[in-house]
Amino acid sequence: MTAYSPAEAAARSGFSIDTLRYYEREGILSPIARNASGRRVYSDNDLGMLDFLRCLRDTGMPIERLRRYGELCRDPQTIPERIALLREHADAVEQQIEQLHRWRARLGDKLAWYQGQAADTTGAEG
Repeated sequence: MTAYSPAEAAARSGFSIDTLRYYEREGILSPIARNASGRRVYSDNDLGMLDFLRCLRDTGMPIERLRRYGELCRDPQTIPERIALLREHADAVEQQIEQLHRWRARLGDKLAWYQGQAADTTGAEG
């Protein structure tokens, strides 16, 4: 098993050391093992969890939902609840994607309009 210092875990996960501590304190991340001198030591499993938490955060999952997911992950009997929570989040992400597509189309329409205006202006001068 590979062990990582907080600085290494922060660098690998993309979270700050303060965020790692916050996630542990809030129960989003399971309690982290400590070495003989009491310093936190992150495992490959911890980094895997942090990687997925990064995905959830980057897709807009609120802290309260992250906390709930972290709690559920500590109980092996909660797989159905985890599935429900992740399915709900996936649906929300899909709605965000659809909204982004609508906004992109609207932006494209406005760009086309401006490009038409610019062409008309350029053509009038020449």
